[in-house]
Parts: sequence; structure tokens; C-alpha cells
Amino acid sequence: MYQQPDQYGHFGIFGGRYAPEVLIPALEEVEKSFVEARKDPQFEKDFIDLTQNYSGRPTPLYFAKNLTKHFGGAQIYIKREDLNHTGAHKITNALGQGLLVERMGKKRIIAETGAGQHGVATATVGAKLGLECRIYMGIDDIKRQRPNVFWMEQMGSEVFPVEDGMKTLKDAVNAALRDWITNVGDTHYLLGSALGPHPFPEMVRYFQSVIGKEVKQQIKEQAGKLPDYCIACVGGGSNSIGLFHEFIEDKDVELIGVEAGGLGVEANDHAARFAGKNSGIGIFQGYKSYVLQTEEGQIDKTHSVSAGLDYAGIGPEHSHLYDTGRVKYTYALDEDVIKALKLSMQEEGIIPALESSHAFAHAFKLAPTLSKDKVIVVNQSGRGDKDIFIIAEALKDKKWKDFLKTQSK
Repeated sequence: MYQQPDQYGHFGIFGGRYAPEVLIPALEEVEKSFVEARKDPQFEKDFIDLTQNYSGRPTPLYFAKNLTKHFGGAQIYIKREDLNHTGAHKITNALGQGLLVERMGKKRIIAETGAGQHGVATATVGAKLGLECRIYMGIDDIKRQRPNVFWMEQMGSEVFPVEDGMKTLKDAVNAALRDWITNVGDTHYLLGSALGPHPFPEMVRYFQSVIGKEVKQQIKEQAGKLPDYCIACVGGGSNSIGLFHEFIEDKDVELIGVEAGGLGVEANDHAARFAGKNSGIGIFQGYKSYVLQTEEGQIDKTHSVSAGLDYAGIGPEHSHLYDTGRVKYTYALDEDVIKALKLSMQEEGIIPALESSHAFAHAFKLAPTLSKDKVIVVNQSGRGDKDIFIIAEALKDKKWKDFLKTQSK
């Protein structure tokens, strides 16, 4: 039976709790609250109520008939996490941690965000629960995900621009950790991905595992069998571990995580923690995992067309699943991601986020190589309207550029 992590937060040799001494009591408080909440039927009832009646779960599992016909191979099903309130899977974890914040009596929440979807989800929970909220976001990500910044601010959250380092997700996490150290008494760090010091990787997986549970039931009803392949993009790893966890012991189901290949994994213009030549095991932002690093052991630069995958580390459970071989990890290049996004729009009228489009890109390569009785489930972790500035630029849409010019006068 798959039992990970151990009581100290280790997934095999990965994970753990590598944190400043000042944060240890806060992490222990979060762990205690989480363990107690899991045993509390009322907590489970409240969580289910929020995910169903506030966020809109269960999200549909959609048979992509047109894409299936287009490729002429395996049947393609899409898990529509984009149809959650706020447009991504992120709201599920945010609601769960929000309930823990109430149990702990905290009055303030902070979060990091790259693509902005976790930031919007956290701002939403802050507004709903009446909590003071600050979101840390790299200044470069603020520029390329401006629509989400607007919504965060309109819901009453402060979006704090991070100008350190690469000015992206890694640096936003660092800034949030510094804030938590300074304000540990009244603040909870609502971490958005399945990484960081214990208990965050296990806790985020617990809340997001509803994805895989729903898929297992839905695919049996629609296809009459378990999927042959489950595919999800992997940044920090919350949407993917949420899908994969329910299928870990189903050995006939192949699990595939798709990282950001960027401009290519031979140089440093990517965020592929397993495929990149600059990858190695290290301790990063409170946990042990595979990390992109320089020859001197410093965190290396990253690149992805998607802000949410533009991150040097990966959740420790993914590293364990990689080392054990239970999950296969590959990558998609920026150019293939854009092509997959465009094809999804034109064939199905669906606009996946750039992050999710990495999973689509690999599914589109795989599907035509398989027989028609095979079933692929692709996790659409979020919607792509947040990416309009990046997508319009990538597609060289002149009308969009002309429109922006008129609005800037």
C-alpha cells in the first residue's frame, strides 16, 4: 500500500522540514491543526460544502470528440478544472487551508503566485472569510499576468511586487517566507503548491486529491474502464499530484507529468527539473527535492512561456515518484505549447491555460500513436484567458496590438 510521506514529511529521501527555527512552532501548529481537521467530520462536511456549492465541484470530465477524431488514435478526455470558481484547481486547496486558518484563529494570510491563479484563489478566500491578505508576485509575472493582478486587488488583497532575483515565482516564495518569519504570530502562509516544508506537500495533496477521485468515478461511468494514461503539467506539482494520487496503486494506469521545456533543455532556458542537464538534488525553500542549479550549487535561472511553471524546484513527492519510476516525466517546448493551445481552441472551443497546454501538447503527441480503445485523461488545470497578453504576442495577433495602442493613448 502506498503510504507517503512518513511522520516527518519525507517522501523516500525527499521532502522534510528545512526551515528557520522561528518557523518551526508555526509549522507544528499547522500540522497539528491539519491532523485534527482530517479526523473531524464537521471539517470534511464544511470543506465539501464549499467546494461544491461555492466553487462548483465536481468539475466535468469532457470527452473531446473533435480532438479524438482529429488525431485518429486514443480517446481524449479533459478534466475541466478550469471550470472551478476563479478558473483553476487552485481554489480547492485555498478553501481547505482557509478553513484551517479559521481553526487556528489567524487573522492574516499571505501567499505566493506565478500565473496568478493561486493569488486570485487566495484573495477570494481572504474576501470570503474576512482575512487581511497579501499576495507576493514577481514583477515580471505581474506584467505578463496583469488581468489576475487586477482581480486580486479588486477583492481587497495587496499585491506586493517582488523585484529580487529573477523576479518570478521562486522569488515570490522567498518573499512570502520572509513575511511569515516576521509576522508568524497572526499570519498563515497559504502555500499554493505541493512543496515547501512539511506538512505543506502532504496537505496540498490531500485537498487536491479530489481531482483524481472525481476522475476515477467519472471515467468509469463514461468509458467503462480506468484510463490508460493520466497526463498533467508539473510546476510545483499540485494539479498533477491531485490527479495522480488516486491512481498510484493502479499499475495499469500510466501517469505522465509534463514539465516546461521552454526554449530547450540543453541550455538553461527551461524549467525541466528532471530532464535538464543543470538538475540535481538539493534543499530549496524548506524541502529536499530535484532543483535546477548551477555548478556551484546555486539556484539556476529558469524560463517558461507559462508563469506558473517557471520555477526551479519541484514538489518532493514528484521527485520520489520519479526515482521509483511510478510516474514518467517529460517536457513540452514553448512552441509546441502554443500550437497545442491553438488547436484546442479551434477544435473544441476550449482555452486551456498555458500551464495546462503543456499537458495538452504531450497528449497530442501520444494520442495518434495509440489504438482507438486506449483512453487518455488530460488535466486542464486552469483557463487561458489570464494569458491573453502572452498568447496574443506568441500568435502575432495584429488586431490585439492595435487595440492596446488605442487604449494607451
